[in-house]
Amino acid sequence: MPVLKFRIIGEDMKEYQKKYQEQSIMQMSQGELLVLTFDEAIKSLKLAEFALEDKKYDKFEEAMKKCNMIIRYLRQTLDMEQPISRDLLRLYDFVTFDLGLVLAGRDRRKDELPKLVAILTDLRDGFYGASQKVMDTHMPKEVKVVG
Repeated sequence: MPVLKFRIIGEDMKEYQKKYQEQSIMQMSQGELLVLTFDEAIKSLKLAEFALEDKKYDKFEEAMKKCNMIIRYLRQTLDMEQPISRDLLRLYDFVTFDLGLVLAGRDRRKDELPKLVAILTDLRDGFYGASQKVMDTHMPKEVKVVG
């Protein structure tokens, strides 16, 4: 029976971890959430790459569809009032189109996956850098009080 007890404790621990993750996400800034979203898209593409190498086509398709959903979400949440949004829209459209080609062509188009990972990584890094600059400008500065 000790194994059963351990399993229950393990399940409780997973529940605590899940709650902790939810709280962490709720406390993130918009920039951090955007970076996390890109991280998920990149992770999905890398999983798709590994699944394709292992000829696990169901896992490949699942990972590709997840990445596609994330890119569509990013596309739908663009603020088109911002000048950069048009450029991002074109990039997201390209990535979505290329994801479709890779999904349809699988082994014939697998060389596209690293290129897509590179595009998403560049975007992620750009947003990360921008969010760091925003955080730096909003952080209270240390002031010396004389007297």
